[in-house]
Amino acid sequence: MSDRGGDNLTATGWIDPDGGTGPAGSVDSVTGLEGLTQQTRRAIEAVAETNDVVVASSSFQSQSLPLLHMLSQIGSIPVYFIDTGYHFPDTHRFRQQLSELLDLEVVAISSPISKSQQRSPDGRLLFASDPDYCCQINKTAPMERVASEADVWITGVRRDQNANRSQLEPVMQGPGRSRRFHPMLDWDARSIWAYIRHHGLPRHPLEDAGYLSIGCAPCTRRVSAESLDDPRADRWFGIAKTECGLHVDLVR
Repeated sequence: MSDRGGDNLTATGWIDPDGGTGPAGSVDSVTGLEGLTQQTRRAIEAVAETNDVVVASSSFQSQSLPLLHMLSQIGSIPVYFIDTGYHFPDTHRFRQQLSELLDLEVVAISSPISKSQQRSPDGRLLFASDPDYCCQINKTAPMERVASEADVWITGVRRDQNANRSQLEPVMQGPGRSRRFHPMLDWDARSIWAYIRHHGLPRHPLEDAGYLSIGCAPCTRRVSAESLDDPRADRWFGIAKTECGLHVDLVR
């Protein structure tokens, strides 16, 4: 780990190597997709050009594409994929497709705890009996081990995704000495899809089957008519859960 510890990041964004400061991806300070893209990319470059240990994580959904595409242009930042053991086969194929197309350094990580040990006392798998704990074991803990050894952890969360994420800041404390950096925070769904169309990038194949927010197979269903305005509403359907735990503490 470097001695800088993410010092090029401030509580409101990034420090321009030329001396200026600005929020990462702020839609209030740019006009149109090109300006938004340039500012976001510049923010990531400012972090990548330091001596900090920088890592990124991605769920490899269609909405991940702008960040992954920009990371591929910048290079040198490994992208971690959390393999929970429950992903759709389509997600694994899409990850491989993007890894080759964008020439990304993708690192798959997973929990060391076998699925046979992830059961409730009555024998049910944790995704059915205790989904928060399932996410903690299979998503949060593996990524926190990686992030705690880095200076900066880049994620693609956006404020428009749900109420919890709307409260996030561009830079926040991460595991250990790391700092979470959210360069896509002020992007919205419209900007994401405009970027994908502009660059001719492929979409996750399950979208054509009606899935708009894609996580683990047992906890994801096709988007329903009543949740068209909130695609994440069809994740963990029927229970009071909206986050996997990477971006909010679910298990203490």
